Amino acid sequence: MPDAHYTLPRLAALYDTLSPPDSDTRFYAALARGVSGAVLDIGCGTGRLALELAHAGNRVVGLDPAPAMLAIAAAEGAPRASFLLGDARRPPLAAGVFELAFMTGHAFQVLLTAADIAATLSEARRVLAPGGRLAFETRNPAARAWEHWNPEESRRVIDSAEGRVEEWHRVTEVALPFVRFESLHRFIATGDVLVSESTLHFPAAEEVVAQLEAAGFAWSLFGDWDGSPLTAASPEIIAVATKAR
Repeated sequence: MPDAHYTLPRLAALYDTLSPPDSDTRFYAALARGVSGAVLDIGCGTGRLALELAHAGNRVVGLDPAPAMLAIAAAEGAPRASFLLGDARRPPLAAGVFELAFMTGHAFQVLLTAADIAATLSEARRVLAPGGRLAFETRNPAARAWEHWNPEESRRVIDSAEGRVEEWHRVTEVALPFVRFESLHRFIATGDVLVSESTLHFPAAEEVVAQLEAAGFAWSLFGDWDGSPLTAASPEIIAVATKAR
């Protein structure tokens, strides 16, 4: 079940403002450049990246389990983009049809069990054409990003269709490799506060590699969006994996 900030329309409407395009978006867009076959955006959310790629000439399918997010994607629209409601562990997609698949926005971290990861990677491999690539990122647990998810460091105010909205985070439990936290959103005009509870998985690089190899992928890992090597100090674990022919 997706978290409330994906399923509640009032929170889904804030997503693009709270998570604007950054170096990660440019990284995935560069992977798609020159791809002639279809591209799959797993966990596409509001479809921002899928729509960008479609406008650039790619044929893109966006897959997401949250209707509120897909409604935003569909409302934007693009001739070469389509959007499907579905689960990455059992996507309603034919085999061997995509040249590139990716999972952005740290969506890989919502896969909480080894079985969830294995099913998602297996299905990604199934829908990829021979030689197709899968890319995703997960936060490096050594960087301990959750230590900054507190009201003091995370508080911000944005403008929305409903006026100004204040957002902040607070961690409720750290039981590695899992971190549980809340995202709170206060609609200043009305005083309404909506809370979204999340649990994220912080797998080590060794676990990511083992799962990729078990699923039949060759792989490369990077530590940041500039393509730098993965080190203990890297903020990210970025995987670009290839399906064997």
